Amino acid sequence: MTTKGPKPTGSRGGASMEGGLPGRPKGFRLGMGMAALRPADKPTDFWRAMRRLLAYIGRGQGLALTLALTLAALSTAFNVVGPFILGRATTLLFEGWLAQLQGTGGIDFAAIGRILLLALGIYLASSALRYAQAWMMVGIAMDTAYRLRRDMAAKLHRLPLRFFDRTPHGEVLSRVANDVDVIQQTLGQAMGQTAISLVSLVGTLVMMLRISGLLTLAALALLPLAMVVVRGVVRRSQRFFAQQQAYLGHLNSHVEETFSGHLVLKAFGAEAPRLRRFDQLNQTLYQATWRAQFLSGILMPLMRFTGNLGYVAVSVLGGYLALRGRLSVGDIQAFLQYVRGFTQPIQQMANLATIYQSTAAAAERVFAFLDEPEETPDPANPVPPPRVVRGFVAFKDVWFAYEPGHPVIKGFSARAEPGQKIAIVGPTGAGKTTLVKLLMRFYDVDRGSIQVEGHDVRAYRRRDLRRMFAMVLQETWLFHGTIMENIRYGRPDATDEEVIAVAKAVRADHFIRTLPQGYHTVIDEESTNLSESEKQLLTIARALLANPPMLILDEATSYVDTHTEALVQRAMDELMHGRTSFVIAHRLSTIRNADLILVLKDGDVVEQGTHEELLRRGGFYAQLYKSQFEVV
Repeated sequence: MTTKGPKPTGSRGGASMEGGLPGRPKGFRLGMGMAALRPADKPTDFWRAMRRLLAYIGRGQGLALTLALTLAALSTAFNVVGPFILGRATTLLFEGWLAQLQGTGGIDFAAIGRILLLALGIYLASSALRYAQAWMMVGIAMDTAYRLRRDMAAKLHRLPLRFFDRTPHGEVLSRVANDVDVIQQTLGQAMGQTAISLVSLVGTLVMMLRISGLLTLAALALLPLAMVVVRGVVRRSQRFFAQQQAYLGHLNSHVEETFSGHLVLKAFGAEAPRLRRFDQLNQTLYQATWRAQFLSGILMPLMRFTGNLGYVAVSVLGGYLALRGRLSVGDIQAFLQYVRGFTQPIQQMANLATIYQSTAAAAERVFAFLDEPEETPDPANPVPPPRVVRGFVAFKDVWFAYEPGHPVIKGFSARAEPGQKIAIVGPTGAGKTTLVKLLMRFYDVDRGSIQVEGHDVRAYRRRDLRRMFAMVLQETWLFHGTIMENIRYGRPDATDEEVIAVAKAVRADHFIRTLPQGYHTVIDEESTNLSESEKQLLTIARALLANPPMLILDEATSYVDTHTEALVQRAMDELMHGRTSFVIAHRLSTIRNADLILVLKDGDVVEQGTHEELLRRGGFYAQLYKSQFEVV
């Protein structure tokens, strides 16, 4: 293996990957800012968000939504006609009673009965249609929420690692859980109610005009005032609903970070600052929620007050017209019902307006996530993976920066021959882990190229490229499941005997069998029922089971005690035999038998050679090695 690169400049360039989470630059820890996916605390583009949400619903449930809204309209139309028919029954009863008093006739109970039966049939039909509409809207809401979460889950797998570097986990969880819930509730309840309110409003107005234009004018006199009130309140509440949804995500992210890092918090006595930060976020959320709910809450009383004013005006004017013989008693009764029914949908729509503000904010946050830039797609005509992977890797003048203008890797060139064990050493921030992540194509180089088996890594499909490697990281990752399932993650079709064999090879079999259920012991969510060294052994066993052509070991024995490390090292030497291996190590004693050691400093290769050669030179590597054995 040969290397070349520019001479060190003596200054560190860019962020480091060392000591961080996989693919996460150093510094992204508890208390990080909310820069990613953070919506501005100002009015959102309401109509754009709602149009996009409706278009999304239409792609999966367009016909069902149209049918549901049609049923809601028919149900409301039947309901609107009801008071008019009952008014006819009241008129017949009143006129029959007057005729009976005057001795000129009597009450036609048969006609009244027929009218009441007709009204009963209409109301029953309205109820049946309303039930069908509600049943359909629940299905539409559930399907839309399912599709949104499905698309968001699929989106997660298409996002570049850079996204996870800058985005708190709780922020994403809030969008998948809370924001989709808001949308689901709106679809299940508010959208059908909107159609009902609109049809009720229009239908009631038509029936009012049919009965009396003068009374209708009196009822509508206060409507402009009501609309001004609604518009003013909605405009002021919109920004608070957007702020409410935003800070709900921030609060979730803060709580998730606090719980996941509780050991670090306690170790450094940082509970008080975290509580203060929680109080700040909680107070902001409280203020935004209180103002949003207060403004939405005063809408109904204001609308009810203006509605009652119109109700009084109609009652006085209707009584006058009845005395003049210009309206029947049944028409007045029906009109009063319509007046009450006319103000009710306006009140409902005012209340729904505040719900839609929250829904628009939630939809914008969901679609902002779905619009995040995805990783560069695989080539249209990818290079097929070789049937036999020899393990040839070449870095050619590689430059890379996490932030423009601050390169972490500067003109790095290197060549690994098949079967070589290449050790990469250097101080924290030198760019060791960054090289590995470029090789795995978690990031793409800014300049230059990386070749595997003679082809640029960007010419392969990511899946094919990554199958050539097995990777053991400094940060262990185990999922909720049995130990057997976690090890088998390296090769799902492996038998139990093969899993046990690799566990024995990495000296993990003994401690596994001491657990209550042995290989069937369930690892909890945070893997707190295992020590760090035990978790690391399981990740090494997982890589061994995968049996890859090439290996990447990033401080793979960092959490293993000295005695266990010696045992594991022998197993790893057997695993690496005949395979091209890249070993990142801080403990230099573990890489003394490497075929070639690359010494990095500030993204440059400052030295290369075997362990003995580098010690004889007395350069930077010798200083690093001796510093680990000095007695302070």
